Amino acid sequence: MAVGDLSDMLARIKAVLPRAWFPDTTPVLDALLSGLASTWSALYQLLQYVNAQTRIKTASDVFLDVIAKDFFGNTLQRRRDEPDFVYRARISRNLLSPKATRPALENILMQITGRTPIIFEPMRPADTGCYDGPALAYGQAGGWGSLNLPNQFFLTAFRPQENGIANVAGYGCCGGYGVGATEYGDFTMISNEVTDQEIITAVANALPAASIAWMRISN
Repeated sequence: MAVGDLSDMLARIKAVLPRAWFPDTTPVLDALLSGLASTWSALYQLLQYVNAQTRIKTASDVFLDVIAKDFFGNTLQRRRDEPDFVYRARISRNLLSPKATRPALENILMQITGRTPIIFEPMRPADTGCYDGPALAYGQAGGWGSLNLPNQFFLTAFRPQENGIANVAGYGCCGGYGVGATEYGDFTMISNEVTDQEIITAVANALPAASIAWMRISN
C-alpha cells in the first residue's frame, strides 16, 4: 500500500472512526468512505507533484523548461525528444559550471560536443611559441602571435560525431529493401542532437566580459 493512494487514504479515514460504532464488515461504509478517499488521494498526489516541482533535482515535465527559462532565458532550451533526466542534468551542469576562463570554455564544449576545441590566443606564448623555444618550429606547434589583439582569441569548435539512427543502415550499405537493416528515416529518429546555435550560446555564456572570440564550427 503506497502512501497517499486510495487504500491508504481509506485506511486513514477509517482509523479515526470509533470502532464500536461499526461491525467488522462494512461494505456500505467502505463504499461511502472510498468516495471521500478518492478525492483526498487525488489532492495528495497533486500536492506531492507540486512539491516536486520546487526543486531542480525532482522537477519534471514543462516545469523543467520553466526553470531553464528563469535561469538562462532562451539559451538552454530542451532538445527534441530530450527526456527529463537528461535535460535536468544539463540544467544543473550549466548552473554550476565555471565561467570566464579558458579551461571553463574547453570544459563546456567538451561536455556538449564530446570533442576538444582548438583555442588560439595571439598574445599567449604557449599558443604562439617563440624563437628558440622548445619543440617549436615552422609546421609544428605554434602560430603567428600579435600584441594588437588583446582579449581576443580564435576558436574552432567541433560538432559532435553523429552516430546516425541505431540499427539502421544507409543507401548503398548492408542490403536493400527487405534485406538488412534499411528503412525510411527522418530527423525525429535522431534524438538529442546538438545544434550550432547551442554551441555558439555555450561559448557566449562562458566568455569573460569584454572579450572577443573569432569562432568557426567544423565537422
